[in-house]
Amino acid sequence: MTAGGEEALRREYVIGDEIGRGRFGTVRRCYAAATGAPFALKSTPKAPLRALEADPLDLALAEQEPKVHLLVSAPPPASRHVVALHAAFEDADAVHLVLDLCEGGDLFSLVSAGPLPEPEAADLAAQLADALAGCHRRGVAHRDVKPDNLFFDASGALRLGDFGSAGWFGDGCPMTGLVGTPYYVAPEVVAGKEYTEKVDVWSAGVVLYVMLSGTVPFYGATAGEIFEAVLRGNLRFPPRAFAGVSPEAKDLMRRMLCKDVSRRFSAEQVLRHPWIVSRGGSAAVAC
Repeated sequence: MTAGGEEALRREYVIGDEIGRGRFGTVRRCYAAATGAPFALKSTPKAPLRALEADPLDLALAEQEPKVHLLVSAPPPASRHVVALHAAFEDADAVHLVLDLCEGGDLFSLVSAGPLPEPEAADLAAQLADALAGCHRRGVAHRDVKPDNLFFDASGALRLGDFGSAGWFGDGCPMTGLVGTPYYVAPEVVAGKEYTEKVDVWSAGVVLYVMLSGTVPFYGATAGEIFEAVLRGNLRFPPRAFAGVSPEAKDLMRRMLCKDVSRRFSAEQVLRHPWIVSRGGSAAVAC
């Protein structure tokens, strides 16, 4: 991480308008001073995080985000479908991350308009699986895979971003802690157990379910009710929502949303599933 904080940042980048706001910080457009190349600048003030004495996990995750994101961005790139970290600056007041600029919106906006055709869903699922496989090869689990964290770049390619909840599992390091978003979190996370990178595959399976049906597989009116539904893991395909969805697509979702972690697919296995291959998803990853 680059020392010098915002002063050093402003020497190297011209900071522009705000384009997003998250739980703890803001995202602004910025430009490399030397070349004019556009980037996104994520700035996280430290003061709000230090105030979270009741939830030290948030502070720990925020402090490790630059290191984990750099790990999945370092050359050779883990995957072209990961939002890359180009530079990081830190001082006593804040952490600033210079990231790829994705101006094509996010998957949440796309699926909010309704279910996607199978070829499009397979294409996007393949790109997501490629991103996860690249992260997992480097010992990093994203732990908050959801449509809101999947962005489109200028070429229309899907990019996995926001590594603020990511965890390191390399060298056999166990992961614990209730991290993620209720609708998308894996049952072993909710159960308070140690878990593996396959929690990302579960979340990706929920994303695929949403892309094909416009609904979530495990629903509740409160976070507690959602967690109960996730723990039951009773996966169903209501006829009204899945009338036109192929058996092959349902087979893949069953393998991704499998409560038995030993039988749940890995990201690499998702890429090799016949539905992904036959629908052209794999070709999209290679482009």
